[in-house]
Amino acid sequence: MRTKNLSFPVIKGFYYYQRIIVFVLGFALLLYACQPKSTNEDRSLENALSTFVLEDDFQIELIAGEPLVADPVDMVIDEQGRMFVVEMHGYPLDLSGSGKVKRLSDTDGDGIMDESVIFADNLVVPTGIMGWKQGIIVTDPPNVYYLEDSNGDGKADIKQTLLTGFALSNPQHNVNSPKLALDNWIYLGHEPAVTTTIYEGLLGDKGTDVYYPEKPELNRLPQNAGGRSIRFKPDTYDLELLSSRTQFGHTADAYGHRFLLNNSNHIIQEVLSAEYLDRNPHVVITGVTQSSSDHGSGAEVFPITINPQHQLLTDLGVMTSACGLTAYLGGAFPERYNQSTFVSEPVSNLVHVDFVKEDGTGFIASREHPDKEFLASTDAWFRPVNAYVGPDGALYILDYYRQIIEHPEWMAEEVVQSGALYNGTDQGRIYRITPKGTSPIDWSNKLTMDKASPEELLSKLSHKNAWWRMNAQRLIVDQRPESLIPQLKDLAISGESPMGRLHALWTLQGIGALDQETVVSSLKDPVAGIRENAVKLAELFLAQSPEFAENLLALENDPDPKVRFQLMQTLGYIESESAFQVRKALLFKDIEDKWVQLAALSAPFSESRKLINPVLDQYTATPAYNGLVQSMASMVGASMDEQAIYTMVQRATRKNTQNKYDWQPALLRGLAQGIKSKKRAGSHGASAGLLATTVFEHSSIEVKGAAIQVLEGIGLDNVKGKGLALSKAKEIALNKTLTGEERSMGIRFLALGNNAEYEDMLVDLVDVVEPLPVQLAAFRTLSKSQGNSFSQLVLDRWDSFTPELRDAAISAMMMNGERIAVLLGALEDGVIQKATIGWRRSVGLMANKDEKLRLRARAILTRPEGESEKIIATYQPALELSGTIQAGATVFQKNCAICHQMGEDQGIAFGPDLSSLKNRRAASIMSDILNPNLSIADGYDLWEVELQNGELHQGLISSETPTAINLRNAGGIDKSISRANIKTLKLVEMSAMPTGLEQSISLQEMADLLAYIRKSE
Repeated sequence: MRTKNLSFPVIKGFYYYQRIIVFVLGFALLLYACQPKSTNEDRSLENALSTFVLEDDFQIELIAGEPLVADPVDMVIDEQGRMFVVEMHGYPLDLSGSGKVKRLSDTDGDGIMDESVIFADNLVVPTGIMGWKQGIIVTDPPNVYYLEDSNGDGKADIKQTLLTGFALSNPQHNVNSPKLALDNWIYLGHEPAVTTTIYEGLLGDKGTDVYYPEKPELNRLPQNAGGRSIRFKPDTYDLELLSSRTQFGHTADAYGHRFLLNNSNHIIQEVLSAEYLDRNPHVVITGVTQSSSDHGSGAEVFPITINPQHQLLTDLGVMTSACGLTAYLGGAFPERYNQSTFVSEPVSNLVHVDFVKEDGTGFIASREHPDKEFLASTDAWFRPVNAYVGPDGALYILDYYRQIIEHPEWMAEEVVQSGALYNGTDQGRIYRITPKGTSPIDWSNKLTMDKASPEELLSKLSHKNAWWRMNAQRLIVDQRPESLIPQLKDLAISGESPMGRLHALWTLQGIGALDQETVVSSLKDPVAGIRENAVKLAELFLAQSPEFAENLLALENDPDPKVRFQLMQTLGYIESESAFQVRKALLFKDIEDKWVQLAALSAPFSESRKLINPVLDQYTATPAYNGLVQSMASMVGASMDEQAIYTMVQRATRKNTQNKYDWQPALLRGLAQGIKSKKRAGSHGASAGLLATTVFEHSSIEVKGAAIQVLEGIGLDNVKGKGLALSKAKEIALNKTLTGEERSMGIRFLALGNNAEYEDMLVDLVDVVEPLPVQLAAFRTLSKSQGNSFSQLVLDRWDSFTPELRDAAISAMMMNGERIAVLLGALEDGVIQKATIGWRRSVGLMANKDEKLRLRARAILTRPEGESEKIIATYQPALELSGTIQAGATVFQKNCAICHQMGEDQGIAFGPDLSSLKNRRAASIMSDILNPNLSIADGYDLWEVELQNGELHQGLISSETPTAINLRNAGGIDKSISRANIKTLKLVEMSAMPTGLEQSISLQEMADLLAYIRKSE
């Protein structure tokens, strides 16, 4: 079961589901949670402020509430001081068009809204809003609209569809949060459509191509924008995919660094931008973001709610519904908040603040208090979902104010039918937070920025509040006053305010008046953030003025790491020896930073490959160098450039008189990784010959093994003396005076030839008297043979197989339908035990393309209807037993650590981090353990990838970029896959965690495990 809230948060459960099961023990709790907990609770507007505990030195005001506004999810205050609010009434199941945009007004100047006008209606599930031109932009999937009141009657009479094609799914995954950025692009938050089963007919839309209806032939993006965020410019019909995705909300700091979120991770930095990733198709980069929080993903939160109304699988006490991320750039709060971000956590009825500080190419976000939130409410219906910084510098909080915010896709049908889903849909509040002593606002409908002269707008570019700066920039770019250009240049070069200089630069860019002289001056600005932006802007002049590059090269020794990082990316566009030398110097200066490494490799292949020799020449045996060497070699292998590969093989197989081969295995493994991802091309005879010689003559076992990995990609077909080499490999395989590792090399080499010639010999080597490396190598070679002999070997010798051989055997039996049929028969007959299969193979079997095999596997590997409930009932006594944390740690290591972490130090990051569950009910945790088909943490869907070469892989998509995905398997094993090599990618509708764990955990061990997870005894 997935429990999800509102249109942004997702309440984390545990694992993927096969079908929705709501078991009896939880059902009573679920119905109970839908009822008011106290008849004495006062949910009136008059009582609202009394429910809050706010950070010291701040005050909170209620400025709007029902009936003027209800179900608010986003707002904007435009240049005329008009407050527009998006109301999403339709969540969760009403797609009839009940959504609205309202314009709120304060007619008497007391700071409280007292007039509400419906500006636009008939919206489906509107998710975001921003000011634009003389109107507003609203996201309402599948569309993005421009709405304008052209006749002054207070209602929009112009409705233009700017973009279309986005999926209309669960609103938390829909396109949202349009924001005008410093660079004059409009950014949209977005992520893939959620998988839905019960409401597939209603919310199963996957979208189409995303495009401009007015110019359908221009700049079309793939279906639903590939589940990634986008940016666009309506005036010029520009439309681009971004490198990352975000759930509900995104923000940027004063210098344009973007921050994203998902339901459990409340602040994530986008480090690598999309425009740099397409320059080198041979580099597989699967991650472009990093978490900024120093208190972790699923960070602990501290609600004060009285009678909290959580649904069955709600994670308590941790970040589980993060949304509405907002950088505070208002200038009215105490100085320490100038580098802060606010995020809403509606499940826990609070607003969380972080203070963000520089950390190399990235940032670190730290909480203000160890055990207290910026704003928290005792009212269980307080559902903050978004925030907005106004022209007064205040922080406005949008309160959706609903009783239930989970989605009914993951609830009991009885709750859906009860009517409780829409309790509160006629309510909603907007609050204003300011430092204590701040006067009530008196600006609503009284701003006249729309009537300001160009010179007045120019002065606002230096305002301490980003609301004024961004609106001034937007209006100047719209108006394009030529008379203002000289003053803009003066401001950019010599303005007293750093923000004024920064915004003047981008305003000049927006009106097409930025010149080289201004950029050159800004490259020398004393403020690092301005230099960083100037480096980015310098890219506009590189094509027509190559000599301009000299100004960039002068920044080689800039003291700021973010300036150097941007410089590395920008220099990737310049093909010159001087630019290469600077890129090399930048790489070695910050080589321990993985982002700098990736930025270096993002340059075109012809430039990136030049870094290989310098890196090898200066190699030291550190993880940073090893990873970089392997990435560089993978790039060369993926290029399938025969000469480049041969040159690298020459160096990687060269004997070293000092017997130091630290970097050679990494080089060869990288080559193998890149080559394997491509279809074989070219003869590669010279490389194969060198590698074959290496296998027989090199003194390093590690180098020999890596050489065979490369040969597995390019083959032996064009090697002179192939037959002699195979004979030599056979002699090595049978030579019992050698170590098992050395003999295994001979067997692996034999596997490159015709296995049928050596089948009898290999069968004899699969014997308990042989060293394990020999057995495994022989067994894996036999597994590549055709016919039934291998399957029979497995069945005949199964009882004598050690665990590693059994693991290899099951993997080999999954290779094709004939072997799978034999395997299923062995499972039915009890020859092979079900527990031996493991989670990954179980899922693969139950998701097989062949319907007959799939149904047969499900009948064997799943429990009969009702059995899970019986098992849960059997384990109820465990909830009454006293467990110990120490004993529970042992149970965790034995049964859970292969897939789960318990904090950062224990276990493997495959499934959800179990430390985030410490505040959940023990009964709920136990139910998930015993019935893993019941629920899933968002982001832990299981995917099957079929490659162009026919290979099949399954796992979680742990990260993705425009050019690659990272597939993670149990044990935390990652596989980077280039999108160019993917034939099909599909969701596997099956649990990623096997049933049957109860077979290995006693009642007492369950009590111990629960104590360990919940850190209680």
